[in-house]
Amino acid sequence: MKHVITVLVENTEGVLARIVGVISGRGFNIESLNVAPTNDPTVSRMTIQVPGDDRVLEQVTKQLNKLIDVIKVSDLTKDRFIDRELIVVKLQVEPGRRAEVKELAGLMKAEIVSVQADTMILQLAGDRERVVEFIELLKPYKVSDISRTGIVAMSKADSDSPAGRTGNRGKTAGK
Repeated sequence: MKHVITVLVENTEGVLARIVGVISGRGFNIESLNVAPTNDPTVSRMTIQVPGDDRVLEQVTKQLNKLIDVIKVSDLTKDRFIDRELIVVKLQVEPGRRAEVKELAGLMKAEIVSVQADTMILQLAGDRERVVEFIELLKPYKVSDISRTGIVAMSKADSDSPAGRTGNRGKTAGK
């Protein structure tokens, strides 16, 4: 099972390294990681996708909650949430097949962002399932490169907002 975790953290130097260190240091893999500031520039939201069973999730959550910079850890896996990923794909496309690719892009609501002599670059933003489906549909073409952002996710519940948080703010390293 793939768990989707969001972590609200203080937007400080080294916090990303500490988070990654806690997870990888215990032998858990990070399948996807995305981090950016929230509407509060002092807080960042990390979206982490971790494969494993519930025991893995419990261990990751407990370890993250111990970090000083962590404000809130949320497991979105079993809740209602919105997720998006951006994928950019470079295809080797002969001029005679461009119409096919253009039609496929239109059906998937992907955007053609570049056309060169023998290549086309497409981008698509959507949930994980849509991105995987898009990749599958591109298999008949020669894919020469793929770049993916990893997922970003947000709970549909009102309580995941950085405003009004308590979390670990104010903790000191010795406490």
